[in-house]
Amino acid sequence: MSTGTSIALFGAGGKMGYRLSRNLIGSPYEVRHVEPGAGGRQRLKDELGIDCVSAEAALDGAEVVILAVPDTLIGKLSHEIAPLLRPGTMVMTLDAAAPFAGHLPERPDLVYFVAHPCHPPIFNDESTPEGRRDFFGGLHAKQSVVSALMQGTDGDFALGEDIAKTIYAPILRSYRLTVEQMALLEPGLSETVCATLLDVMREGMDEVVRRGVPAEAARDFLLGHMTILAAVIFKEIPGQFSDACNKAIAFGKPRLMRDDWKGVFDRPEIADSIQRIT
Repeated sequence: MSTGTSIALFGAGGKMGYRLSRNLIGSPYEVRHVEPGAGGRQRLKDELGIDCVSAEAALDGAEVVILAVPDTLIGKLSHEIAPLLRPGTMVMTLDAAAPFAGHLPERPDLVYFVAHPCHPPIFNDESTPEGRRDFFGGLHAKQSVVSALMQGTDGDFALGEDIAKTIYAPILRSYRLTVEQMALLEPGLSETVCATLLDVMREGMDEVVRRGVPAEAARDFLLGHMTILAAVIFKEIPGQFSDACNKAIAFGKPRLMRDDWKGVFDRPEIADSIQRIT
């Protein structure tokens, strides 16, 4: 998409904002960077040659506003800048939590767009050392992106998706979801389920080390088995588990998981989780 669209990037020198600032360099977008922290401003200047401007200057005529700030600040910041936004301005958040929770201003004349990275997949075709070590994405390794148009037109979605592909590049695939579906993915699937179970696995590894297994052996054994077990479970390769493994799963799942664990995806539980986050 060839565009001279102007973007006001808030939090430009923060953890996510810096990544976005870097990837927007050389793009067809005109970017105005806003960063309240002196350290962040200095880093942008020293490492990327970027000068920051005031919020008022950034918003003057801006067509897109990206809020690269923590979830807890989205509501406050979006309400503060709302009076300065012209009708038709796109407000983009990098997570579905605040939009799902209703923290954005009630402005039907604005466009609300959400874009979130999937991060590079475990199974990939990265051939360079830099690509293989880019676990977060947005630098060397390809990653997919999910986006949702909370309010606006299909034309607005096309613009938002193009920006998402730019800030999270290089891109593997791009998916259009709803805000509710994105909330099921995060915090539901990625954090409540995946991060929790991975944390349990790390605790399990620490426990066998406490019981006498050498730490390096336990780590190599667990990470190696995570690779092959995941390859079979997610059908990356053809194969099936041994009878012994299937019996261990049949015993282990009720030992480790509550019968009603899938209730974490119920809307009230997702809403409660997001309320805690925001």
